[in-house]
Amino acid sequence: MSKKSVKDPHFNREANKYQNPIPSREFILTFLTEHPGPAKFPEIMRGLKLSDEQDLIALSRRLKAMERDGQLVRNRKGAYGPVDKLDLTKGKILAHKDGFGFFVPESGGDDWFVSPREMRKVFHGEKVVCRARGFDSRGRVDAKIVDVLESDEPVQIVGRYFEEAGICFVKPNDQRFSQDILITPGQSSGAEIGQVVVARITTRPTAKSQPVGAVIQILGDYLAPGMEIDVAIHNYGIRRDWPDGVVDETKRLSPEVAEKDKQGRVDLRHLPLVTIDGEDARDFDDAVYCEWKESGGWRLWVAIADVSHYVRPDSALDDEAKQRGNSVYFPEYVVPMLPEQISNGLCSLNPDVDRLCMVCEITVSAKGKLSGYKFYPAVMHSKARLTYNKVWDILNGDQALKSEYQSLVPHLEELYALYQARANERRNRGAIEFETTETRIVFNEERKIEKVVPVVRNDAHRIIEECMILANISAARFFQKQKVPGMFRVHEGPSEKKLEDLRAFLGEMGVFMFGGDSPAPKDYSELLKSVSDRPDAEQIQTMLLRSMSQAVYTPDNLGHFGLAFDAYTHFTSPIRRYPDLLVHRSIKAQLQASDKQNKLSYSGAVPYSQEVLNQFGEICSATERNADMATREVMDWLKCEFMSGRIGHQYDGEVVAVTNFGMFVRIGEFHIDGLVHVTALGQDYFHHEAGKQRLVGESSGVVYKLGDQVKIEVAKVDLEDRKIDFELVEQKSSAKPMSEREKLYANARRKASGKSGDKNKKSGSNTKKSKSGGSGKGSGSDKNTSNKASKKKKPGKKPSGKKHSNKNKSGKSSSPKGGKNRAR
Repeated sequence: MSKKSVKDPHFNREANKYQNPIPSREFILTFLTEHPGPAKFPEIMRGLKLSDEQDLIALSRRLKAMERDGQLVRNRKGAYGPVDKLDLTKGKILAHKDGFGFFVPESGGDDWFVSPREMRKVFHGEKVVCRARGFDSRGRVDAKIVDVLESDEPVQIVGRYFEEAGICFVKPNDQRFSQDILITPGQSSGAEIGQVVVARITTRPTAKSQPVGAVIQILGDYLAPGMEIDVAIHNYGIRRDWPDGVVDETKRLSPEVAEKDKQGRVDLRHLPLVTIDGEDARDFDDAVYCEWKESGGWRLWVAIADVSHYVRPDSALDDEAKQRGNSVYFPEYVVPMLPEQISNGLCSLNPDVDRLCMVCEITVSAKGKLSGYKFYPAVMHSKARLTYNKVWDILNGDQALKSEYQSLVPHLEELYALYQARANERRNRGAIEFETTETRIVFNEERKIEKVVPVVRNDAHRIIEECMILANISAARFFQKQKVPGMFRVHEGPSEKKLEDLRAFLGEMGVFMFGGDSPAPKDYSELLKSVSDRPDAEQIQTMLLRSMSQAVYTPDNLGHFGLAFDAYTHFTSPIRRYPDLLVHRSIKAQLQASDKQNKLSYSGAVPYSQEVLNQFGEICSATERNADMATREVMDWLKCEFMSGRIGHQYDGEVVAVTNFGMFVRIGEFHIDGLVHVTALGQDYFHHEAGKQRLVGESSGVVYKLGDQVKIEVAKVDLEDRKIDFELVEQKSSAKPMSEREKLYANARRKASGKSGDKNKKSGSNTKKSKSGGSGKGSGSDKNTSNKASKKKKPGKKPSGKKHSNKNKSGKSSSPKGGKNRAR
């Protein structure tokens, strides 16, 4: 820093970091905040009294870095100003397939609306700086994008390569990227028409021009086996390759547990701990053993792989695991959070080998109440690798299996008795028990779909699920009792709006839920019990599920509504979930602080602060949602591919969702959904009554509602847009006209609200705006896969056009580890 420069209170810190220190970021922000307006580089240079050439080069780099990080913004005249002073807000862009988008402020609060014109400047997921410029017609803040914050990684987009009239372009696979990418001549890397490629953006789009890019990778033919997974991995930025640093650290690890690492641990190698997982599981991160206590009740050992011993903070392994956040489970393919040498080897609790573990030793009363727990590091030796089906067969008296595992049978029977006691306690507690059907894709040898089958769960699954829940509750209570920061798994109750819609629907179904404006989990549970014998029980359960909030990771404990716990966390899967690894480190740190005599070794212990855990919580919640979206996209694609060979076939189905543009019908035989668009329901004008989950014909009075049984024909399948369209063949039950009295009431209500219903009667299409902000168009458009690249265009410019689809609302894919529901 120049001798003539003004005094920087952070000078010593900068001097320790750099040979030629320059003003700190804080000092630059202070200067620009006090400056009467945005300042150009020469003004900043003079204001900070810098003149040395090296100082000026360093200052220029620092200003660019501060702009990239969203601390400063540079206007069209090249002048810098602090974001806060210029009434600007940092945040993230979430694009919608219809061209508009939303700006999510970093500071929290409601999302801002971003018009299609503004969205042409940015890509989905980018960090930007925005200014509020008023409100739109719905009262939402209207965002003006001021600047795009540069990312360390170039923008890369997956799509299909096309050529038309000498113009080369890539049509993005992800519909949230609404513009096609023009490919610079000679930059196609030899891609053939229709192939799936990765394009890197070389020239950003503007409000008037499309993005320009170059093909940097050819993924292959569109219908190649496994292509749907490759596309999802690229679309959602899932990290599949291991950096060199991770490979090097993994190579340095011994394939077996070193003797020195077994020291300072409780020796549990005498206990008959076993793993119980799905048939195709490969990573075993939990083992259990249970025995009856002479004083009554049970003692349960839950041993979890000690990943924190091997994955140390700030190591290459830890940095990569942090960025991945979790393993991602696609059908018959896994992208692991940790290298297989660790996840399937050194940390996997394989049978007949010594393994390091973190143990939660739990006591449970005869009535199923959690009465005590303690945590400690241990060394164990799994006595068997069991499967759910084997355990269930043993518990049902399979003599051959009981003979094979004779020494383990008493332990398995105690586990079952413990589960039954806990199941009674769960019912008394009022935990919500949804009975959902998960599906599994079965492939043939060519990796083409042979069938879609439901995943069958038995009580062996539930035994392990309850053991994991007990360990997770214990970890959460540990943080509460010790009064130290910890990562919690939080599931809040329903929002006011969702609750209002739910009560409207339940009222239409003649069902009442107690609890007023703040229903408790027990109110949900009692309602589920009361309707369990009704033919429409599944539809009521569906609406209850939709009213629920999404669970997140946060150090702010707000309880777990669904499980009816005042505190809950995730402790049991550190091989595949980063939050669990954080929980292990936090528990070890507190155990170490309490162990004054240093009796045990707590390798990998880290006492995280509330602030740091808050940052981790946001990251882990985001990676979890990202993985869910990626796996859902793959399942949607596979189900579309499966149905593409069944066009013209007729099936019985059930209405599982009603929207303003039509209704989704599920084929029970395959657990696959498709859309019956309102335009396929005849010439009537249909009103969407969201609260009652139904469509009502204005002239005919015909009602289609949630739960109706119908017969449909598969009309069209669009693989590219993940859409399945059905046509209605037959109304089988309650899809019937309203009574005259109901018609009079409905018409009076519409007149009172100013909706005459005369518009668009001929088209039969409901043109009300959808809740998300775009029009309520359905999937019955004229576009299909074969003609997407043949639209007219201006010379030299490939029109991008607006995209819209109604995605196949397919069921969930099978849960990780062979159906083990351990990630609540």
